Amino acid sequence: MSDARPARKTAKRTNDPEGMRRRILDVAAESFQARGYEATSIHDLVREAQTTGGALHHHFPTKKSLGLAVIRERVAPAVDAAWIEPVHSARTASQGILAAFKDIAAGLRERGRVRGCPLNNLTLELSLADPDFQQSLQQVFSAWRNAIAERLKQDKATGLTQLDPDAFATLVIASYSGAMAMAKAQQEATPLEVCAKQLASIMKAARC
Repeated sequence: MSDARPARKTAKRTNDPEGMRRRILDVAAESFQARGYEATSIHDLVREAQTTGGALHHHFPTKKSLGLAVIRERVAPAVDAAWIEPVHSARTASQGILAAFKDIAAGLRERGRVRGCPLNNLTLELSLADPDFQQSLQQVFSAWRNAIAERLKQDKATGLTQLDPDAFATLVIASYSGAMAMAKAQQEATPLEVCAKQLASIMKAARC
């Protein structure tokens, strides 16, 4: 997710409603990450998406509906790209998990600042505020955990690991989530690298 902000221009009409919907989602995802859901107003989104209030409400009748769409259509795919796909495509679960940590840490160092994990940020802000948000966020976590656990189960079936798949998948996500919170507080990627090193030791010791 880019840290650059689009130039502000006068709202204009568009004959591309799906393109407008995507732009609103992109702007909302960026704004929720940078400022938080509650601190982002509809007025902010209208201005930054270079649209009108009517156009925004046509696609998203309420701010809540927009927030849920951001979780489903921006946050969940981001988790899939950063975690689920690397773990799924790696030769082993261990390689996929460590590759995800490495790539994310490298991205943080390249950007030079840490705004935290979008899923974590929204979870901390919204999971107790509304049951629909809680359910939507939990679904993303569940898909993430299940993907890691299934990959570990494949490795266990072939004798590559002795780890408990479900328990270790939970540990991986908890370690990453905590490391991202620390990285955000410290504004550096070191906590991710420390956690990855410790997880690597556990996975190495658990090999058959």
